[in-house]
Amino acid sequence: MEKRRLGQSSLEVSPITFGCNVFGWTADEKMSFALLDAWVDAGFNFLDTADVYSRWHPGNSGGDSEVIIGKWLKARGNRDKIVLATKLGIEMAPGKKGLSRAYMQTAVEDSLRRLQTDYVDLYQSHRDDPETPIEETLSAYGELIKQGKVQEIGASNYSADRLAESLKISTQNGLPRYQSLQPQYSLVERTELEGKLEDLCLAEKVGVIGYYSLASGFLTGKYRSRADTEGRARGSRVAKYLDDYGFGVLKALDEVAARYEAKPGQIALAWLIARPSVTAPIASATNLEQLAELAEAADIELDAESIQKIDTASQPR
Repeated sequence: MEKRRLGQSSLEVSPITFGCNVFGWTADEKMSFALLDAWVDAGFNFLDTADVYSRWHPGNSGGDSEVIIGKWLKARGNRDKIVLATKLGIEMAPGKKGLSRAYMQTAVEDSLRRLQTDYVDLYQSHRDDPETPIEETLSAYGELIKQGKVQEIGASNYSADRLAESLKISTQNGLPRYQSLQPQYSLVERTELEGKLEDLCLAEKVGVIGYYSLASGFLTGKYRSRADTEGRARGSRVAKYLDDYGFGVLKALDEVAARYEAKPGQIALAWLIARPSVTAPIASATNLEQLAELAEAADIELDAESIQKIDTASQPR
């Protein structure tokens, strides 16, 4: 499988990132192991998680996804074959959040312990921390890199202005540079990235690894009515797309999918992969059938006419 360079970093990643937020939530440990095995067997190497996954699930306290990945890495002995990304900054417990130097030193140790590894390939600021000077955060990342605990760094949920300021401070002070950006980005959620932020990423060669690439499953086509969302873990997140705009996007995906003998979700991912700013969209699966569909999406190369058709149907409302 052809790998892609993430930003200007040393990392070479597969064209789709597996989103590990489902581990310990909608995929138990046994299924998580099976999904990880199948992902690697299919030729992919990029995993994205966060310390806070999946704190929102009843009975979980955060770190659940990292713990499962750590057990799998130890059992398989394949750490050198994986590009492992995790994040910090969202509250894990009272007083445990943000991007201060002191907290970052604690957070990385906690993640490394859970992941059962000595280093993280890509350590990301999960969200901006306006209470901590950018220079302090980047300097702390520099220390973690010197200690061998982190290879490269990325940002998530940053505005164009704050990302630009961070990149400027990196250059001026010789500090580590954000090599990737993780925004929400899909065919039905284009406004957060496109425009000023995407232009910045292209100009500065920052790789985009957007999340919710399939809009919580809506773009797979499995939600066509309100009834389809009932009893589903992500049903409440999908309801807002059940309108003329959302159905128009699905119609375009259905038509292109028919031409390629593919499924709507595969075409949605192929559109993202073809986007010049995007390195590897993040997508999740909770069973092996879903994972096989994800994997096949990496082999679909859309022609210009198909890209234009989807692009037109999904223009932000």
